Amino acid sequence: MRPVTPQPDWADSWKLSYRYDLMEVYGATHHRGYVYAYENRRRITLALLAEVLPPGARVLDMAAAQGNFSLALAERGYRVTWNDLRAELAAYVQLKHEHGELHYAPGNAFELKFDAPFDAVLMTEVIEHVAHPDDFLRRAARLVRPGGWIIVTTPNGGYFRNRLPKFSECADPSAYEARQFKPDADGHIFLLHAQELHSLALQAGLSVERLQLFTNPLTQGWLKTEPLLRVLPRGVVDALEGLGSRLPQAVQHRLMVQMGARLRRPYQV
Repeated sequence: MRPVTPQPDWADSWKLSYRYDLMEVYGATHHRGYVYAYENRRRITLALLAEVLPPGARVLDMAAAQGNFSLALAERGYRVTWNDLRAELAAYVQLKHEHGELHYAPGNAFELKFDAPFDAVLMTEVIEHVAHPDDFLRRAARLVRPGGWIIVTTPNGGYFRNRLPKFSECADPSAYEARQFKPDADGHIFLLHAQELHSLALQAGLSVERLQLFTNPLTQGWLKTEPLLRVLPRGVVDALEGLGSRLPQAVQHRLMVQMGARLRRPYQV
């Protein structure tokens, strides 16, 4: 990935993207918890994909923002299509693109159409920003071939400090439409629980082939641990994260901050 130098005449969306790149790409240390959590999400997301699809597979990265997953996959030999509602971000991603096959398809993820289906669709930290996650997942399912995959990461709705509503308990999701598509945590509408994701996948004609909970609040920098993360050796942080992953599933569903899943569209009968 080619490094970029910020310019004063950049659009606000570029400046915001670069601020995230400082943590996600360049490892800025002013928010260690975010950096550790992002590294976990990146590792798990790429593994969920690489375990089932070799380089050369066609991947759509939906609502990909500054394109760091798109670029990482292209560099690993995947044929990637980047998408985001903010069309102007395509040029920002192009600045960072160094090698690998990368195409651009800006636009509303609910309205995307392509001539051929993809082997996989990547949806990282997206589904919690839409008012109709059921419809969103159904539309994504139509973009993958039979036997293809959807890789999802999203905040874990079962986390014990979550105060956002369950989608399954919302009588009228359309009431949230004016708030959808906003970036950052302020744009979260529903945080899905693991059982809800299973239900939404079933409604979309998908099956949850694997679900993984990860990142505990201590290594995220929550519960006032951010100052501690700035002085703890990385090995200790990794040990804390590993400890959380060995807890009973029922405890993980309440403790872990993030959720990743690999969904599969069945072969046509």
